[in-house]
Amino acid sequence: MNTPSPTVLIEAAVDSFDGAMRAQAASVQRIELCGPLHDGGTTPSAGLIARVTEKVLVSVNVLIRPRTGNFVYDADELEIMKKDIVVAKELGVDGFAFGALTPDGDVDIEQMAELIHLATPLRVVFHRAFDSVRDQDEALELLVSLQVNGVLTSGGAKTAAEGAERIRYLVERAERRIRVIAAGSITAATVASLVHTTGVSAVHGRSVEGMASALRP
Repeated sequence: MNTPSPTVLIEAAVDSFDGAMRAQAASVQRIELCGPLHDGGTTPSAGLIARVTEKVLVSVNVLIRPRTGNFVYDADELEIMKKDIVVAKELGVDGFAFGALTPDGDVDIEQMAELIHLATPLRVVFHRAFDSVRDQDEALELLVSLQVNGVLTSGGAKTAAEGAERIRYLVERAERRIRVIAAGSITAATVASLVHTTGVSAVHGRSVEGMASALRP
């Protein structure tokens, strides 16, 4: 088994101002701010982004996703995503979570390059679209080449616990070139075991209360 990082980043997925404040009170280090989280969430409103960045002290990533459903985007959807990135940067966010795939299930390099160019120099995380790719090994290498900072994954399984061995493999393959962030039904009751098994240095979830305590030595 891998030795967990001394400090594991906890990222909370939230879709409201109240949720952001509760996550901060739960001692998370980062928030992924989303629109309504059913079906994985969409881009939050400019008003919500502005209020959260004004009031919370922890780092804020914003989800850029123009609709629910798959991660294959047409030209109009890409333009919406680009404009949302520009607006969110102006509102003071610290980073972004987005992902774009081709109809064949590969990382859409051209679309990702355009989005990353607009997001620079802020942090970019490739979201759970990674669990829909045709070949995770190939996708991971492409994301490294695009200088993406992190990737959210359950290892392609329904939950991170079920995909733990695959997540561990991805952590080892990444070799610190990109941060592998475990995601998928993680709770305070399961987080320590998951970190120990996989060796991840970051976890992502909606039920973050108690996670910080569970991860303390």
